Amino acid sequence: MNPHTYLRSGLICFLVFWSGFAHSLDDSWELLRANVKEASPLAQRAAAFLYEHRPERDADIDPLILIDSVELAIEAREEFPWAQAVPEDVFFNDVLPYAVLDETRESWRPEMLDLCRPIVAECSTASEAAQALNRELFNLINVHYNTGRKKPNQSPAESIAQGRATCTGLSIILVDACRSVGIPARVAGVASWHDKRGNHTWVEIWDNGWHFLGADEYDAKGLNRGWFIGDASRAVAGDEEHAVWASSYKRTGRHFPMVWNRGDTTVHAVDVTSRYAPEHASKKAESEQGEGRVNAQLYIRVFETRGGERIVAKVFEDGRDRASAVVTKAGTTDLNDMPTLSLNSNDRSTLLIEYEGITRHHIVSAPSTGTETLELIWDELGLSKTEAETALSRLYQEQVDSIAQSSGAKLDAGEFSTGDHTMKILEKSFGAEPSDGYSLWISMHGGGGAPAELNDQQWQNQIGLYELEEGIYVAPRAPTDTWNLWHRAHIDDLFGELIESMIATRNVNPDRVYLMGYSAGGDGVFQLAPRMADRFAAAAMMAGHPNETKPLGLRNLPFAVLMGAEDSAYDRNKKAREWEDALRVLRESDPGGYVHEVRIYEGLGHWMERRDAEILPWMASQTRNAWPKRVLWHQDDVTHNRFYWLAVTPADAKPRSTIEAVVEGQTISITAPDDLQAIKLRLRDELINLDKPISVMVNDQVQYEGLVTRSVNAMKQSLEERLDLRTASTAELLLDWGNIDTP
Repeated sequence: MNPHTYLRSGLICFLVFWSGFAHSLDDSWELLRANVKEASPLAQRAAAFLYEHRPERDADIDPLILIDSVELAIEAREEFPWAQAVPEDVFFNDVLPYAVLDETRESWRPEMLDLCRPIVAECSTASEAAQALNRELFNLINVHYNTGRKKPNQSPAESIAQGRATCTGLSIILVDACRSVGIPARVAGVASWHDKRGNHTWVEIWDNGWHFLGADEYDAKGLNRGWFIGDASRAVAGDEEHAVWASSYKRTGRHFPMVWNRGDTTVHAVDVTSRYAPEHASKKAESEQGEGRVNAQLYIRVFETRGGERIVAKVFEDGRDRASAVVTKAGTTDLNDMPTLSLNSNDRSTLLIEYEGITRHHIVSAPSTGTETLELIWDELGLSKTEAETALSRLYQEQVDSIAQSSGAKLDAGEFSTGDHTMKILEKSFGAEPSDGYSLWISMHGGGGAPAELNDQQWQNQIGLYELEEGIYVAPRAPTDTWNLWHRAHIDDLFGELIESMIATRNVNPDRVYLMGYSAGGDGVFQLAPRMADRFAAAAMMAGHPNETKPLGLRNLPFAVLMGAEDSAYDRNKKAREWEDALRVLRESDPGGYVHEVRIYEGLGHWMERRDAEILPWMASQTRNAWPKRVLWHQDDVTHNRFYWLAVTPADAKPRSTIEAVVEGQTISITAPDDLQAIKLRLRDELINLDKPISVMVNDQVQYEGLVTRSVNAMKQSLEERLDLRTASTAELLLDWGNIDTP
């Protein structure tokens, strides 16, 4: 009988007898020592070595694990040619042990030997055998790098059960595999790289000297290669955090720093930094530091989603050739295996990230320490301008398709409703459809404060009052018969729905929507135009009265006043001249805004004998400024939550309040009431360059500095609030200084 088989058989018999008695913590070891008395001298020395350096944690270890270690290690030494040449002290310390670090103790040798023996059958050296194992074994057992593993220091069985492990678990597997076929092996690693971006472990094998390889990182070019060489070359000898340590079973006076169990110093280690960090590398680093040169370098990894898988992406600095791009790692690549991107700038840089034909961006600051690890989440990166505009067009079409049927039905029925109010419409079309869509003209009738029959007559008259060169002409019937027909709160919502329905089903150009009204309809223009200025290209008031409204909100809306000089009822003619003066003063103080046209017809009264129709060509020449660089938002008594690219909460939409916002370069300056607590900016590249950081000042206080990311969510919200492709935002920024604690 083979003496080693005898050893294991004898132990099993002894266990049957021994299992019925109480036993001390060291009984497993005493059992080993007792059972090797009849074994070979080598087995006796092996058992003595294991016993002498036994870890305290293994006092009650399963004795079968110990006996397998002795028996199968010696069997491998006799079977494999490279094992026979291993010095006995190396064999005892790096082949014989049943564990590498603090992993779960298990009897891995029998099964591992069966798996590995065929893999190394054709190999003639330990190096060839280690390479073969690294190439074949992980695919055979279907275990690869994955951060979803349960713990870092998994035993082989635990990793195989999950089909995943990180660098430490993979290294333990490869060390055990090597040991199973008589190759001395140990785990090497650092607790933290020089730039503090994380720990890493790999494997060292002995073949007439120590060599290294990354577990499950086969390199056909041979040993002593790996992505971590550059980092390892900056290790610091003797430093627990930054030295390269190799595991040891026997006591060494130093311990292997296990980052998952910082307080445990029971795993012995040797400092092998000198193998990875030659003296000249240290001197070079010291020299560069002494000369004050800091290379701004980023280690980069990209994840598809937060908590998701890594992806392979190209990353390069904006302004540099794409040939300078680095490629990130994914799949079974170790988490610390990251490309290094050197930055040109010592301040801020824009990184461009390409993935599946799409380019997104991210703003970074040069690391103050010279190096830094950057984790990017693809779904959270800023969309490129092109990608954002493409996505916006798609989302817009989806929204159009979603509401087209219901909107078409309302237009076909000729009425819109909100709450208890229903607005009927009459519609006429003029001219051929332009390539960029029809213009839309909303024309409000007079009357008000009169019986329904009279208002109906005014409505019927309004549809034939004006002729267009081109466009869809709509005469709505006011939902009520009150004096303020057209400036009650429900009108804003009804007109908004009318415009969006026309956009969705009649191919109306949202930048060519015009508002006009006569008499009481003119009253409505005075009121609606300033508070809905962002919906219209131009507005014309015919023979109306402004009541309490002011022209401040007309900064970006061309506005016409048409009045008979003799129209003195309610001082309409006087009010028209007051507005003429007010618009002139506003225009003089702000030459870029308040485009207006005032025509007061001498000798004519309330009926202007259709002279007012001459304003239509002037109106048609105007196109809406969807993204004005200067906005003056003056709330009426009917308030809005959104105006051009500004938005406030309903609580902050206060009557008669005023907000002014100006864009100059990459700076947005806002003047707001002192009691305003928050404001949302809806942004697009048409307004400001979203590829560059922006600065936002509110009442001369900096509220934001940095990049604002283009996002699908911003587009969706914008389009859901208003079906208007031209004013839809691709990014948004919420400034909520009311919730910021100030000292």
